[in-house]
Amino acid sequence: MRTVQADTLWEWLHDGGEIVVADVRDGGPFARAHILAAASIPLAQIEVLAPVMVPRRSTRTVLVDDTGVLSSRAAGILEAHGYTDLWVLVGGQGAWEASGRQVFSGSGIISKAFGEMVEHDLDTPRIEAAELREWLSSGREMVLVDARPMAEFRTVSLPGGVDCPGAELVYRVPGLLSSPDTPVVVNCAGRTRSIIGAQSLRNAGIPNPVFALKNGTMGWQLAGFGAVSGSSEMVPEPGDGGRATARALADAVRERHRVSVIDASTLAAFLADPTRTTYVFDVRQADAFEKGHYPGSVHAAGGQLVQATDTYAAVRNARIVVVDEHMVQSVMTAHWLAQMGWEVHVLESSPDLLTETGPHRIDPLVTPGDEVSRVTADQLAEWRDRGSCTVVDVGESYWYREGRIPGSFYSMRTRLDSSLTRFRYDERLVFCCSDGRFAPFAAADARRMGFDHVHALEGGRNAWRRAGHPTERIGEDTDDLVLSETDDMWYPPWARKEGVNEAIMQYLTWETGLLEPVSRETYITFTVRS
Repeated sequence: MRTVQADTLWEWLHDGGEIVVADVRDGGPFARAHILAAASIPLAQIEVLAPVMVPRRSTRTVLVDDTGVLSSRAAGILEAHGYTDLWVLVGGQGAWEASGRQVFSGSGIISKAFGEMVEHDLDTPRIEAAELREWLSSGREMVLVDARPMAEFRTVSLPGGVDCPGAELVYRVPGLLSSPDTPVVVNCAGRTRSIIGAQSLRNAGIPNPVFALKNGTMGWQLAGFGAVSGSSEMVPEPGDGGRATARALADAVRERHRVSVIDASTLAAFLADPTRTTYVFDVRQADAFEKGHYPGSVHAAGGQLVQATDTYAAVRNARIVVVDEHMVQSVMTAHWLAQMGWEVHVLESSPDLLTETGPHRIDPLVTPGDEVSRVTADQLAEWRDRGSCTVVDVGESYWYREGRIPGSFYSMRTRLDSSLTRFRYDERLVFCCSDGRFAPFAAADARRMGFDHVHALEGGRNAWRRAGHPTERIGEDTDDLVLSETDDMWYPPWARKEGVNEAIMQYLTWETGLLEPVSRETYITFTVRS
């Protein structure tokens, strides 16, 4: 396996060529400390994530972990599936730190630092939680929108708030406004999406006063105000008048920021270019994507694409093409990505191009002989009723705790060798995760360990719930069905069992302090414009 020294990797990050720094550790270690340029592509999920995040298999790819063991295993998988320019960082992350270079905690660091720069440079108006509460208590006419995805909004939101994910704001909010005097307040969990959301409306030129809620729902909770859970109201699709207004606002942003618009033939040429990576992201909501999208495009709701670019586009210096049928969500997303240093283009709007339906079709890295049988939610329910199977969940531990299949065990995939020792080799094991993508690979691991009867739940826990089957929430960390540590991901402050306010304060202090250390990473360039 070819290796690269930390000093050489630093040079590569500055040479302008495409490069992936793939951190193949589990999500917990990654969140605690990682190289800023690194994308999290855990070994436990590599078969599914790599083809989407690193679609061009000749891309220069540097694999990073702590000891080299996980990187070597990851390299073997990738090489077997046609990845040709693979490198392992000598000494792993420790060598990077020993060379005097920074590591960062958390996730979406570059996006969050960019949000802090936007607020600083453009002086995005802010409103304190106490003042917003006074507005709400007094019945003042206003629009309060939450710029997060619906799943986060349901978990915790503000009283009176409605959901409107980031890229949807300029598309949907103008249709709500009957007066230019009605204030609009944008919030999120912490800071970034509040800032970017509020500034998106300001950049688009709506005449209304627009504010970002300072520190979002975290600031609201720190102020001692009650939040709600279970809300599901979203700002509706605009009517014809609202769409026309939104399109006019986006057109003005496109012209002012000189956003590149390309036609289908140019996109086809991009995709045929073997020397460059071209990501095609549909930045609408999932239901719109599934009704019809550009063939092969990946769903990446625009607000999230700006908020956490590294979870979608692992290849630095790649091209990004963004798509929606109105050229509103795409233009607003593109004008931010360009300021973050990406080469970005908007696909010229044409419903005739959005011909593929359903969810994004992923072709994972399946090794011949590793295919496992799938079981439907109803079939699994029958087996469980008869006591003829054991369910092992290998999905994100947070969502397992929030709503697992009753009686199901949990293990990180990278801990299966020890977790499965409690089961007999002739037991029927059914592996599941959130959406069914990762479980088949864990099932294949179990079969290689000698288990005779392994299956994967088709569609995962999502399919189980859609079929009307019950779930249960874990109340304690000591649950004896949790077979391994839950170090697969970063747990948000509100998911803590105790010390929530302290965790929130630490998070906000960390977030507001990102800009200075990120600015020292000289391969990162931001250019902020209103």
